[in-house]
Amino acid sequence: MARKQQEKSLQTQRELLESAERLFAAKGFVATTVAEITAEAGYAKGNFYRHWQSKDEIMLEIIAIKMQSYRAMRDAALKHAGSLEEVMERILDFLETMIDDRNWSSVFLEFTIHASRNAELRTQLNQSLYRLSNDIFEDIVAPYVKSGYPASKIGALNTALFEGFLIHSLLGTGTIDRKDFRRAAMRLALANALDTQE
Repeated sequence: MARKQQEKSLQTQRELLESAERLFAAKGFVATTVAEITAEAGYAKGNFYRHWQSKDEIMLEIIAIKMQSYRAMRDAALKHAGSLEEVMERILDFLETMIDDRNWSSVFLEFTIHASRNAELRTQLNQSLYRLSNDIFEDIVAPYVKSGYPASKIGALNTALFEGFLIHSLLGTGTIDRKDFRRAAMRLALANALDTQE
């Protein structure tokens, strides 16, 4: 009996997560309400609060699931990289999978701005579980850095470039495209990692 209840609870949680993800993509994070999430999934509002305390918490869980999936793809590709240039190519391929998911990109950026106004939520979102991590990037590229330049800064600069490109892409400016982004990210990483002059 307890096992059936646990399975039902997990199914409810999955369905609420799927509903939230669909609604966030369609309406945006801020515009979507908990009542809409539960109604779309066919549950009472109380079912939501059995799993999460707030809309922020369900969003963090969705981000963690998405990032885990993205990272699995990235890690599989990195196994075959043997130089910094090859590592960066794999990382840029990984970042392009995020760019291709336009609905997700816009919701993630919206949530990032939302989180920036709340110190506790901002701290949570900055954990590597939820975003492109400077620490993870550092671990990936550090063996190839010859300049003494901090690998974590190379990661932070590439993340800033990536997130800036996402904004340009979502706004449809047309000023820069993927090739521009890839070329700039590659040059930035190689110049900082391999240039031994200050």
